[in-house]
Amino acid sequence: MKNIAIFASGSGSNAENIANYFAHSEYAQVSLIVANNPQAFVLERAKRLNVEAITITKNEFMACDALIEELAKRDIDFIVLAGFLLLVPQKLIDAYPGRIVNIHPALLPKHGGKGMYGDRVHESVVAAGDTESGITIHLIDGDYDKGTTFFQATCPVLPTDTPHDVAEKVHALEYKHFPRVIEEIMHSLD
Repeated sequence: MKNIAIFASGSGSNAENIANYFAHSEYAQVSLIVANNPQAFVLERAKRLNVEAITITKNEFMACDALIEELAKRDIDFIVLAGFLLLVPQKLIDAYPGRIVNIHPALLPKHGGKGMYGDRVHESVVAAGDTESGITIHLIDGDYDKGTTFFQATCPVLPTDTPHDVAEKVHALEYKHFPRVIEEIMHSLD
């Protein structure tokens, strides 16, 4: 059984969706949720899901030695960034080469980079007059939103769409595709 750790900073709706997807899997399970915000609702979701959760500070994350030890103690095989807002330090990337995946709520390389997350992305899509948006699931490297793209899915953006409308369409794509693509990536590493 493969062990997945999900890193999240906020609500955790994707984390919950992923945990539910793997709940009855014989291949993998979500065994840890890591939050960098002690007020993040993802911690409540973890309790309801009966998944162990830990909170780390930004400094602890950036140093990452203790975190790597915690992940090793729990035999974590794969890391999923699901609304996690901190740049992953190179030391953690080196500890999990090709085994850290992120989802971005737009079609990279557009609307990506430092500071481009959540509603900011959808506002940028609408302001640019884009006719489509979507999701990008990618492996991470040392730069925001620059890692190798593994999967993209699109949705139309209508001239009348607000950033909220775009967000709803993008969330639907996240919930539909992210867990399945995580599993595909993990199988590709076997």
